[in-house]
Amino acid sequence: MVDTASSTRAGTAAPGGSAPNADAAGDPAGGTPTAGTDTDVRIDVDLLAEHLLGRWAEDRRISRRLVLDPALHKVEGLTNHEHRVRAFDQLRILQQAGAIQRPYPPEFGGQDNHGGNLAAFEEITTADPSLQIKAGVQWGLFGSAVHHLGTERNHREFLPGIIDFSVPGCFAMTETGHGSDVQSIATSATYDPATQEFVVHTPFRGAWKDYIGNAALHGRAAVVFAKLVTRGVDHGVHAFYVPLRDEDGVFLPGVGGEDDGVKGGLNGIDNGRLHFDHVRVPRTNLLNRYGDVAEDGAYSSPIDSPGRRFFTMLGTLVQGRVSLDGAAVVAQKVGLQIALTYAMHRRQFPTDGGDEGVLLDYGRHQRRLIPRLATVFAQSFAHEQLLRTFDDVFSGRLDTPERREDLETQAAAFKSMSTWSALDTLQECREACGGAGFLAENRLTSLRADLDVYVTFEGDNTVLLQLVGKRLLTDFRKRAPRDAASTAKFVAAQVGAKLADASGVRRLGQTAKDRGSLAASVADLRDPAVQRALLAGRVDTMVTEIGVRIGSAGKDRARAAKLLNRSQHELIEAAKAHAELMQWDAFTAAVDEVAPGDTRRVLVWLRDLFALGLLEQHLEWYLVHGRLSTQRARAVSAYADRLIARLRPVVPQLLDSFGYEPGHVRAPIALGEEQARQDEAHAWFAAERAAGRLPEQEKKPRP
Repeated sequence: MVDTASSTRAGTAAPGGSAPNADAAGDPAGGTPTAGTDTDVRIDVDLLAEHLLGRWAEDRRISRRLVLDPALHKVEGLTNHEHRVRAFDQLRILQQAGAIQRPYPPEFGGQDNHGGNLAAFEEITTADPSLQIKAGVQWGLFGSAVHHLGTERNHREFLPGIIDFSVPGCFAMTETGHGSDVQSIATSATYDPATQEFVVHTPFRGAWKDYIGNAALHGRAAVVFAKLVTRGVDHGVHAFYVPLRDEDGVFLPGVGGEDDGVKGGLNGIDNGRLHFDHVRVPRTNLLNRYGDVAEDGAYSSPIDSPGRRFFTMLGTLVQGRVSLDGAAVVAQKVGLQIALTYAMHRRQFPTDGGDEGVLLDYGRHQRRLIPRLATVFAQSFAHEQLLRTFDDVFSGRLDTPERREDLETQAAAFKSMSTWSALDTLQECREACGGAGFLAENRLTSLRADLDVYVTFEGDNTVLLQLVGKRLLTDFRKRAPRDAASTAKFVAAQVGAKLADASGVRRLGQTAKDRGSLAASVADLRDPAVQRALLAGRVDTMVTEIGVRIGSAGKDRARAAKLLNRSQHELIEAAKAHAELMQWDAFTAAVDEVAPGDTRRVLVWLRDLFALGLLEQHLEWYLVHGRLSTQRARAVSAYADRLIARLRPVVPQLLDSFGYEPGHVRAPIALGEEQARQDEAHAWFAAERAAGRLPEQEKKPRP
């Protein structure tokens, strides 16, 4: 990419002035400052915006243009019923605009464009998260289940009605009593060869399908996940197309349900519960890509292992996690654009010059928002890599078991980290805007409420990170030696590493190298190789400690299971550390794609701030394990503060690079309302002062 080192968009000067000049000595990017100070840095906003848009830039642009339509926007204050009606009607707008057909085969009006579909879908978050998720239920879950779990016979029969929205549908997997434990669901589909039908049944209340989007009102059919039983054998979880309601919206015989009612967010979606009392569906309603039943009841599958078959079927539905990761990134960008713009307009408390200061010029305000800005850049670049992995697999270009495993691991890791981050960032943005942030019109409380469920949507984050952790342990076992002699050497090496940590050898080496100089400590922390070594070393150490502990059980599976259970907290922390390392790697790869100049320089500052934030967050671990000297530990926060000050003047340009227009942001405090108030107040005081009408201030008597 070519960096013209100039801003090509208007409005990049910070309203309210710039922060005091940061330390310009020593460029963290390893280059030469463009001009005398960091306040002279000018990003090529268009280049950076294109970089953030990624491979499917045009799909994102098309979606962004579409969601500028006010008919698609969330209207605050609607009743639960009104919001549901609006969201349902909005789905028709998306369908008629051709916004949902991308991933389907050309014979059904699609483009086989899997990455572009999710990229466009994520941008709907700016209009209304309820709309995004309701569309995701119809075409991303219900439709994708038929598409990816079915065969040609299923496609011909069911896909047309799903795509043209004549059959609103549901994705009925989760049960009240099992949640994330899909393999243990109790709903059954028993084959009756006499009638060539499956009998779908929920045997008790805990087996009801729960929290199901479109179930309360709008769903006319569902993909129902149930245990397939034929000839007295349970072949595990499979998916079935089950009609729910007639054209008048009345439940069909044997089908029942309840409305979940008002929720903490996403109230445009009619979530509900479903249950089935010996409901019969034709044999051909089984989505039979991975398992089929012949007319006589004989079962067959291209995958012999029941466990591998189950995980393969669920793996085809990973796009839900991928899209939630992207939606969480979009929501954070909108939230930060609102809060940071307000902070550049809002003035509070007199400064040394007498005038009230702009919020974003106060160090604490910078500290609460700018590091989160760096994090969302990291998550944005990581999501782009996840989208590319997803497209590689679903397009068939690189659909290998290894690539699918990478996809599932990345999706679980990134979705967990970005959805948790979204709640944290949106809450901080809300607080940073004070009372204005609490007003519904400024969207921050609404966005946070709507995204709350994302942390348990498509898999509880804690459970997902356990999956990531188990993948790390599997990789560890593959690396670990098998023979006794090699194992002894391996264990000795781990003991040696622990002794080095405990003895402070690493700390002593750092202290000797830095010679008491904070600048020397900072110079080392600026080195990408050092940053990666610290982040990767934490992952490797944590996984090795857990792996060696569990390995001590030998072939005693019961003891190994107990040790794994006791290590769950550490395993989840290791999975988080692995996700953070992958985000750092993605950020660094994105930096490497940008030519030298101011844009790259600023991206390096952001990447370094992201890395330092991780080190600061886990500083206790690095100190306890002897990976950082006390001086370098102090340098982490000191250097982070310097970077934040350097980034302050370019915040407007960074926000411009998000590419969101007023119609996407829709928060009055970020669209000039606050600036107008400040200008009015400034003009009034200036006029009163010039006219001599301002009263004298009371003078306090001297003591």
